[in-house]
Amino acid sequence: MTGDPGLAAGLRPMLATAGSLPSDDQGWAYELKWDGIRALGHVAGGRVRLVSRLGRDVSRAYPELEHLEPAAGWSQAVLDGEIVAFDSAGRPSFEVLQQRMHVDSLVKAAGLAARLPVTYLAFDLLALDGRALLEQPYAERRRALAALGLPGPRWQVPPSFTGHRGADVLAASREHGLEGVVAKRIDSRYEPGARSPAWRKIKNVHRQEVVIGGWKPGEGNRSGQIGSLLIGVHDDDGGLAYAGHVGTGFTASTLALLGRLLAPLRRDSPPFATPIPAEHARDAIWVQPWLVADVEFRGWTSAGRMRAAAYKGLRTDKDPATVTREP
Repeated sequence: MTGDPGLAAGLRPMLATAGSLPSDDQGWAYELKWDGIRALGHVAGGRVRLVSRLGRDVSRAYPELEHLEPAAGWSQAVLDGEIVAFDSAGRPSFEVLQQRMHVDSLVKAAGLAARLPVTYLAFDLLALDGRALLEQPYAERRRALAALGLPGPRWQVPPSFTGHRGADVLAASREHGLEGVVAKRIDSRYEPGARSPAWRKIKNVHRQEVVIGGWKPGEGNRSGQIGSLLIGVHDDDGGLAYAGHVGTGFTASTLALLGRLLAPLRRDSPPFATPIPAEHARDAIWVQPWLVADVEFRGWTSAGRMRAAAYKGLRTDKDPATVTREP
């Protein structure tokens, strides 16, 4: 706990809206967008409890993050940040992180931590020594966060760029192979659980969460396995609109994991509220729409389908009911 049980209980991360860069850079700060999973870090007495966006304690999956020795001057804090795994080139890799996300065994987690360590990138401070900071402006919270002196390499505070052109920061993120940037109003308060226009995410690539509603059996070297996933997003009426299929981006271990997770979810009819092309529905195996995947794609067709979608991983930190089409 943090010294403020009311703040710790049920606290949810503030969310960004998808959009474009602000027309005027004044009053905005820019952060790089990391390809990881969101988690609140509750620090007390050198121990850390990591809580996912859905409120699930995920600490045991990341033993290398369970201890944080605070610098002099503070002992308790609630941090907002991202758990990130880096590839051999030093870039955030959701594919690498996938190998860490579904682990409940402490022994297995410890082995993976030694081989595929993660880093917690803290970009906001919500409470310090029992004092809630939610009403403080973003600029003040970032100054307080920087003053904590979080130790590395498993704990870092990524940069926040003020006085810079958003277009330049976005271009730099693209050059380094990052997902994009998040623009944040420097005078904004922290709004737990809200998707606020005060935070705006701008992506270099089309990236979208989708709900898995079925799958097609594979052929050839994928015979007996999943060939492609049938996916959807919720429309304005709350129905699950069919958004196409994704058949690339899978590894052998990914296909095995998906097979195990989808097998008990089978149902007799499609969960989609909109028509499915006959060639996609043929031989399809339908499932309860309870799993969320992350995909990268080239754009939307006029029929509301994704073009050239590639699977990036499962999102255990996302509620399928909240998955809607992003701009």
